[in-house]
Amino acid sequence: MKTRLLLLSLLVSANCMAQRTETYISDWEFSRDSMAWEQVTVPHDWAISGPFDKKWDLQNVAITQNGETEATEKSGRSGSLPWIGEGFYRTVVDIPDGYEHAELLFDGAMSEPLVRVNGKVAGGWKYGYNAFRVDITPYIGTTKEGKTGEKATVEVHLNNLEESSRWYPGAGIYRPVRLIMTQKARIDDWSVFVKTVSIDSHGALVNVSFCAKDVEEGMKVAVYLKDPKGNFVGRKNLDMPADGRVSTDFRVNDPLLWSPESPTLYRAGISIATMETQEDTGAGPGRGRMPGLRPLDNKEWKFGIRTIDVSKEHGFQLNGMTRKLKGVCLHHDLGPLGAAVDRDALVRQIRILKDMGCDAIRTAHNMPSTWQMEVCDSLGMMVMAESFDMWIYPKCKNGYARFFNEWAEKDITNLVLNHRNHPSIVMWSIGNEIPEQWSDEGRQISQRLQDLIHRLDDTRPVTQGMDRAEDALGSGFAQVMDVPGFNYRVYKYDKNISQLPVGFLLGSETASTVSSRGVYKFPVVITDNSQFASYSPNYNPAALKDADGQCSSYDTEFCAWSNLPDDDFLMMDERPYTIGQFVWTGFDYLGEPTPYDEYWPSRSSYFGICDLAGLPKDRYYLYRSQWNDSEHTLHLLPHWTWTGREGKVTPVYVYTDLPEAELFVNGKSQGRISKDISQKELVCDPQHPEQQTAERNVLDRYRLRWNNVRYEPGEIRVVAYDSKGNKALERSLSTAGKAERLVMSTSLLPTPSAEGKYQDEGDAVYRHGETIFITVTMTDGDGNLVPNAQDNLRFEVSGAGSYVAACNGDATSLQPFTQPEMRLFNGQAVVVIRAANGEGDIRVRVTSTVSGISKEMIFRKK
Repeated sequence: MKTRLLLLSLLVSANCMAQRTETYISDWEFSRDSMAWEQVTVPHDWAISGPFDKKWDLQNVAITQNGETEATEKSGRSGSLPWIGEGFYRTVVDIPDGYEHAELLFDGAMSEPLVRVNGKVAGGWKYGYNAFRVDITPYIGTTKEGKTGEKATVEVHLNNLEESSRWYPGAGIYRPVRLIMTQKARIDDWSVFVKTVSIDSHGALVNVSFCAKDVEEGMKVAVYLKDPKGNFVGRKNLDMPADGRVSTDFRVNDPLLWSPESPTLYRAGISIATMETQEDTGAGPGRGRMPGLRPLDNKEWKFGIRTIDVSKEHGFQLNGMTRKLKGVCLHHDLGPLGAAVDRDALVRQIRILKDMGCDAIRTAHNMPSTWQMEVCDSLGMMVMAESFDMWIYPKCKNGYARFFNEWAEKDITNLVLNHRNHPSIVMWSIGNEIPEQWSDEGRQISQRLQDLIHRLDDTRPVTQGMDRAEDALGSGFAQVMDVPGFNYRVYKYDKNISQLPVGFLLGSETASTVSSRGVYKFPVVITDNSQFASYSPNYNPAALKDADGQCSSYDTEFCAWSNLPDDDFLMMDERPYTIGQFVWTGFDYLGEPTPYDEYWPSRSSYFGICDLAGLPKDRYYLYRSQWNDSEHTLHLLPHWTWTGREGKVTPVYVYTDLPEAELFVNGKSQGRISKDISQKELVCDPQHPEQQTAERNVLDRYRLRWNNVRYEPGEIRVVAYDSKGNKALERSLSTAGKAERLVMSTSLLPTPSAEGKYQDEGDAVYRHGETIFITVTMTDGDGNLVPNAQDNLRFEVSGAGSYVAACNGDATSLQPFTQPEMRLFNGQAVVVIRAANGEGDIRVRVTSTVSGISKEMIFRKK
């Protein structure tokens, strides 16, 4: 017993952590030609500074996913930024004496990274979205005793080909790089799997398995679990097997389960040690301590206790509780920060989505970053972790299809091994709109990749997004999947389900409604924007030529292959076989400017519920009204400043979870109306186009609409009532006067008061290294948003911080993000700063170069 206690106390002591060192390698030199070098900080995206130009990756293609058959010029398809070409990175890492093994862990590098150490090729990868490891031990010096000890030069070569992406991929070492140094005998990090086997009334059964490398006879293992407070809830001491493979179970009583509502994280620890010899200790009469245990390696992993199940009888279940996924798809870029991953930006995204009521994201269409998964673990956001956008058949000339046959299984393996301990991940996705879905070859590939994932992880289902339902069902492609996922065309759901033995389906990609924040177009009509699409019989070249590159925020515009949110709400509410949806997309992203694929200067998407700057569009509140079950929503649109529209019909919409409301214009009632739950016909079903022009349709089930209001300056006010007829909330908007003030806010959602007024927040605080997002709003003297303000702003940052970027959410803006100026778009913009690792205040001054209006905000260290 004393030996067992000694082993555990030794192995979990702080001292043994010194046997492993993990360091982020952030300081690098970068060059585009390997001749002129500059200092950069990794994560780094070399292309995000621009300039925007249609010449970058100008593609003359037909987008078959959109139904196109003839090639046309697509100027903004991949973001119109200079990401194409080669890039070179180099750094020097210090390998201290005493370590026997060293490896580099790249979380992602765009793209085709080739790694050299001390001039020799040490490793590399093909897929820019995947993590990979490089053992650099053979390329660094060793002592006679086999210990490392020198500085090593690391060089990384990247190459991005034209037409290799359907969206902005970014460029560079855009995710973190870690140096991991251990003894020769060590834990293989990616072999570690902590999984919940079962949960019952007696507690949870948790299994911990792993493989240790280069083990020797007589080695010992300690495995333990800790609760969120650091208390041990399980611990075992074991002899190391000869093959280094360990698997052991723990019973955890009264476990705190992980869920989006309660994202509780435990820790699993593994330690290995060996018996010291007299030679190790210098032991003997009068010569030091007696032989004992010498720690070799120790590490802890966060994990969550939770179970996942999907069935015909119960749908999707988390911890035995049925729920429908309320998810969004996210591209990997972070707007004005580009592809360079930033933990604070990820936190901001997830917190904004959670306030909306969203509980899941799909990493479309690529492997996620480790930081993103850690944020989802800690904040409580379920994840569909996706892998590929194409297999053998290329969607773009130089895409991943070049590598699929040789690399697909290696990529899937890295994806799963790297991420399977994240409790946030609830399913894996092996593809998006794969062209092979019509064929038996595609069915076989689906089965092979799904089986591979099952061997690596037997706790999660596998899915993929299919956009050709008839083809996928006819070939058996859909039927082999654990979770059949269908993209769009909800009017086919009833037919699809009749051919699915599993008895359920997932809306793996939904809506693709398009809008621009603060833009409202008249008359308000439901439209698929086919007048802008050259492949459509409704194509009107004159309309495209005269277009402004914006979409209406009345949320009535979609695409020929998609639909409005209301149709998806209806299918989730009325079809028990649906297990949830993932909306395209949570945030706007760089590239894919549909419906303006052929319009310059559109260079980013319109699909987002939030814009490229992270500011919520009106549509955010439509989803919030359906998804946020803990707080009421009451949102009023459009703004009420319409010089020149006096007396003209200006419809007013209200997004609310409450069933009934009354609208007033300057105190005069426009009527009290209720949601029409009798509406059960899809509005975007091509077989029933009459629904789009009907006086009442499914929009009236999920929105309150006053379609005949005539504009007059002043105030609009809405009063909402609960199901018992009691007054619950009210909101108002007023006509704005002359622009007089700039308001700065670091609030997650800088929304006005119930009276529609924006107010200053005063000074704020910061922490070392924090990335801070500041929303700037132009108001009149009373705090009303000036919705037509387009002033150019100049930013000055002084003290213990620096300017990073700015963005206004305008998909047609060609102003570089990284230059310290940006115009307002419909009265708002976001500026991003970063706190240094020093002391003192940060001062941020914003000045309109048009009017001279200025505002300063001070940040003080926490």
